Amino acid sequence: MSKVQFGWLVRSIHSWAANLFILAAVIHMFSVYFERSYRNPREITWLTGMLMLFLGLGFGFSGYLLPWNELAFFATKVGTDIAGVIPVVGKPLMIFLRGGEDVTGATLSRFFGFHVALFPGIFTFLLVIHLVLVQRQGMSEPLGLDAAHERKTMPFFPNFMLRDVLLWLIVLNVLAVLAVFFPWELGRKADPFASAPAGIRPEWYFLFMFQSLKYVPPRILFLDGEVLGIGLFGVAGLIWLLVPFWDRKSSRGLRGKEISYIGIGVVVYILVFTILGWFL
Repeated sequence: MSKVQFGWLVRSIHSWAANLFILAAVIHMFSVYFERSYRNPREITWLTGMLMLFLGLGFGFSGYLLPWNELAFFATKVGTDIAGVIPVVGKPLMIFLRGGEDVTGATLSRFFGFHVALFPGIFTFLLVIHLVLVQRQGMSEPLGLDAAHERKTMPFFPNFMLRDVLLWLIVLNVLAVLAVFFPWELGRKADPFASAPAGIRPEWYFLFMFQSLKYVPPRILFLDGEVLGIGLFGVAGLIWLLVPFWDRKSSRGLRGKEISYIGIGVVVYILVFTILGWFL
């Protein structure tokens, strides 16, 4: 196998792994939400899980530039431009992310450092806390389950660990098959002086936000439309992150319908705008 073929295979495995990881994390997040598994005393478990999901999105964004192809270059430029419109901290944040005013080789080096050193270190720390909390608190039981119901338990080592290892082996084989038969192309090398290609769009997990911002008017009253849209997404993300602290009914063992309605609304919104972004 030549260096080019090996690089192509590694790129394909990396891309498929990132997409499957984020898909699995999103599905897990919604299952925890709808089962109210974040309720007392598992608030910190939810917070660490959500922070790991945000880091997973950070992995996707930082890793997107690393092939240094045309699509990755302009997608990163658009993404950092969006960060730059945040009031007060936007400009310094954009310069920090890019390592300068523009997307250059310095940006590539910086994103590589984020992707292979900083983010994995933080993720590992959060993962250890998450697993320790799950081990100490046990799995959350569905609301309304009879307290006298017989609970099945399983030792973490070796029973649960061996099942996990088996699952990881299956996933790695699936990734290898996907990478070989459905490869992720490297694409054209980035040219900073070229025009952005037509129809450029982010990965699917950012697509609903990207499509939503396209429908926001340039000006809403005295506010910039893009800034308002980003601010609303930030507020919505914060409210979602803090759901264990404002959903007090679940902590008392009550299943409030409004929480389910909010969750269904969020799922429908994400699906609809992702589909629109994919086809329009």
